[in-house]
Amino acid sequence: MKFVLATNNKGKLREIRELFADMGIEFITQREAGLETEAEENGSTFEENAMIKAKHACDALGLPAIADDSGICIDALDGGPGIYSARFGNLKVDALKNQYVLDLMKDTDLRGAHYVCAIVCLMPNGDMIETRGECWGEILREPRGEGGFGYDPIFLVPELGKSMAELTMEEKNAVSHRGRALREFKAKLNKYLEENKYADR
Repeated sequence: MKFVLATNNKGKLREIRELFADMGIEFITQREAGLETEAEENGSTFEENAMIKAKHACDALGLPAIADDSGICIDALDGGPGIYSARFGNLKVDALKNQYVLDLMKDTDLRGAHYVCAIVCLMPNGDMIETRGECWGEILREPRGEGGFGYDPIFLVPELGKSMAELTMEEKNAVSHRGRALREFKAKLNKYLEENKYADR
């Protein structure tokens, strides 16, 4: 069984492949499937953008397509960057985005923040599975850790006393917004495949 991931982010691909290793599903990126064009993410919510990306890949390739839209919402930035997390400050390099956030927050003690991940899976027959996961924490005053990607080095997970970038993959999958959304998605996908005998079609 083959599913296309409507992303070319290697970090996301690695996390998903690890969590679904026991399901016998082959996950390929849209580029690996031959789709070079990117969807225009013009939604106003994480869910809308995930749907736009999933539909773009599903329509173009005729395969079940999974897309996620995720980002960080920071209290001191009025919930930003939110859906604009990927290119906040018109920056593409993670380290530069992290420093940009730290510079914006250098004079505030309001450090609360949360990650959001919305997942949409669209089947060629139009069926859809949706999930959402969140992870609440704080913004550190300087980066910590070498793992993860995105804003992980500046995001503190209070119950573990570590930044997201200091966690092992097992620890991260247990608490992260994407890990939570993916576990719910995995359960829903298992149920869907069982009820629809999708693999036998």
